[in-house]
Amino acid sequence: MEDSQNPQLPKCPTGIQGLDEITGGGLPKGRPTLICGTAGCGKTLFGVEFLVRGATQYDEPGVLMSFEETAAEITQNVTSLGWNLTELINEGKILIDQVYIEASEIEETGEYDLEALIIRLGYAITKIGAKRVLLDTIEVLFAGLSNANIVRAELRRLFRWLKTQGVTALITGERGEHSLTRQGLEEYVSDCVIKLEQRTVEELATRTVQIVKYRGTRHSNNEYPFLIEEKGISVLPITSLKLDHAVSNERISTGITQLDEMFGGQGYYRGSSILTTGKSGTGKTTLAAYFAQATCLRGERCLYLATEESPQQILRNLASIDLHLAPYVEQGLLKFDAVRPTNYSLEMRLFKIHRWIEDFEPSAIVIDPMSNLILSGSLIETQSFFTRLIDYLKSKKITVFLTDLTPGDTDSNHEGTEIRVSSLMDSWLELQTIKVNGERNRILYVLKSRGMMHSNQVREFIVTSQGVNLVEVYLGEGKVLTGTERINQELQEQSADKKRRQLFELKKREFEREKHLLQAQITALQMQLSNQHQELTLIMEAEEEHQKRLLENRKFMKELRHINRSGGTGHGE
Repeated sequence: MEDSQNPQLPKCPTGIQGLDEITGGGLPKGRPTLICGTAGCGKTLFGVEFLVRGATQYDEPGVLMSFEETAAEITQNVTSLGWNLTELINEGKILIDQVYIEASEIEETGEYDLEALIIRLGYAITKIGAKRVLLDTIEVLFAGLSNANIVRAELRRLFRWLKTQGVTALITGERGEHSLTRQGLEEYVSDCVIKLEQRTVEELATRTVQIVKYRGTRHSNNEYPFLIEEKGISVLPITSLKLDHAVSNERISTGITQLDEMFGGQGYYRGSSILTTGKSGTGKTTLAAYFAQATCLRGERCLYLATEESPQQILRNLASIDLHLAPYVEQGLLKFDAVRPTNYSLEMRLFKIHRWIEDFEPSAIVIDPMSNLILSGSLIETQSFFTRLIDYLKSKKITVFLTDLTPGDTDSNHEGTEIRVSSLMDSWLELQTIKVNGERNRILYVLKSRGMMHSNQVREFIVTSQGVNLVEVYLGEGKVLTGTERINQELQEQSADKKRRQLFELKKREFEREKHLLQAQITALQMQLSNQHQELTLIMEAEEEHQKRLLENRKFMKELRHINRSGGTGHGE
C-alpha cells in the first residue's frame, strides 16, 4: 500500500510494441537514455521509431540529429516500415539535421568542446517544440580524439544540457571491446542504458534487448528477443506469463464422433492444449485436419501452421480420404501459414503467430508438426518457445493442436516428445503402428486428458477413402488383434455365431414339434379322462339309484311284515 503512494518516476512511452511493457511504461521522461550495440542490431531503427511513435501517437515532436546518414537516406530506409518521414517533416512533427564530421578534420587541441553542436541542437528543439531527441551515433564526434578527459567532460556537459531542456533524449552508441560503448558512455548517461545484441547460431540470427541500467525504477535484467518487421520493432518477453489465466468448461468436438466418445462424448476443453504423437504415417495430420474442420463447421476460424508440407499438398492429400478443407479456406475460416523451420528463428515465428492472432483472430491453432521447430534453435530455446506460446494461447482461450513426430528408431513403448513439453499438454493422443502378418495397422489411445473422464481402451485407427473409423480392437492370446487378424477373428466369431443361431433354430423347431406332440397326447388323454369321468359318473348315478331302490324295497317289505303280523293276531280271537 505504501508503494502505491510513493511518487513514481515520470516516464515517456516509446510506443514500441513490448518495450514499454518491459520498462514499466517507457523511458525516463526528460532524461537521456543510451542504446548501445554492434552494427546492424537495430539502434537507429529503435531511435527513429521512438520519434515516429511520439509524433504520431503522443503528439510529441522530435529532433533527429544524425552524424552518419543523410535525411534522405534515413527517410528512404524506413519507408518499407510504413513511416512517411517526409510528411512528418512537412507537418513540423519531426526535424532531421545531419551533422557531417570527418575524422581526419578533427584536431585534438585541448579547447575542443560541443558548444556549436549544443547551439545547433537547441535551435532545432525550439523550432518545432521538440519533446524527444535522437542523437545517432555519438561516437562519431570523438572519432579523432584520444584524450579521455576531453571526451568525458564534453559528455557530461552535453547530457546535463539535455536534462535542462526537458527533452527525452535517446543516444545511440557502438559497442566497445570491453565496455558497453567505445567511449564508456554508460558511465555518464547512467539514468537508463539499453543494450542491443545480434547473435547468429547455426545460421539463424536472433536480436535481443536488455535493460542494463534504469535509475529510479525497478526493471528486469533479462534479455528479451525483438524483431524488426513490416510494422516496426516488437519486443517479446522471454519469460512465460503468470499461471493465472481463466479456464473454460466448454467442450469442443475432435471432429470424429468415435473419438469424442473416448473423451466422454464431448471432446476437448476449449482453450486447452492437445498433443498427438506418433511415427511417420500413423495419421497425425489426419487427426489435426479433422479438428480444423470441426472448428470451421462451428463457424470459427482456425490457423494451420504447417512446417513440413505446402497447403496445396495438404489439401490434396486430405481430399483422398474424403476430407475437403478447400471450401473453408475460400470462406476465410481456415488459413494456412507454411514455412520451413530454417527460414527464420523461433522468435520470429513467435512474433508471426502473435501477429496472426491479432489479425486473423482464430479460436484454434494447429501446428503440424511441432517437432520440426527444433531445427530453428537449441532444445532449451525450443522448450522456451513452446512454454511461452502455450501460456499465451491459454491466456487468449485459443485451443492449440500440436502433432509431434516420434523418431522411427524409437521403441514402440516410448512415450514422450523430443522437445520434452508433454507435461504442458492437457490432452495427449498416441498413434502407433502394429506390424503383423506382413502388414501395418494403426492404433490410437488416450495417454492423458486433464479434468475429464476418458477412455483407457485402445482403438484401431482405420483410414479409408471414405474417411476414418475408430473400431474396438480384439484381444486374443494376450495380444491386440488388428487388421486381417481382427477381420479373421470377426469372421470366426460371425461363423460361430451363425452356427449357434442355426442350432438354436433347430432346437427351437424340435421343441415346437415335441410340444405339439405332447399337446396332442395331452388332449387325447384329457378326452379319455373326460370319457372315463363321464362313465364313472353314470356308474355312480346308477349305483345311487340302485341303493335308493334297495332301501325303498326294504322299507316296503318291512312295512308289509308289520301289517301281516297285526292281521293274524285278530283273527284268532
